[in-house]
Amino acid sequence: MGWLKRLFGLEKPQNAQVNPEPQPVQQQVQAAAPAATQSIPPERVGLNGEYDQSGLAKRVALAFDQDPQLDDVDTLWVAQTSGTVVLKGKVPSQDILNKMVSVARSVNGATSVDTSQVTIG
Repeated sequence: MGWLKRLFGLEKPQNAQVNPEPQPVQQQVQAAAPAATQSIPPERVGLNGEYDQSGLAKRVALAFDQDPQLDDVDTLWVAQTSGTVVLKGKVPSQDILNKMVSVARSVNGATSVDTSQVTIG
């Protein structure tokens, strides 16, 4: 079972990307005023560029799904706190954890990776 399915109950969307271009968000300021465009914070960009509260965690899960070394690790969970990717659980080796941290850091919007809740073994 893939990361997206296990963590979020999602099948991979057809056009899902690890680092999609954010879609503009239209906001109505007043009925008579034109709509203002607001950008989505990088950590809130979803799999297809839409706003998603858990966008960074989902895109990290997608990146893990796309890496053959990481796609079978099923004892780890991915969460986010703002731009921090939080990894929780157990990994088989330090090398795998190092690879996961590297992949997570490569996702747009990730400012740091917290591994304090990960055990190795």
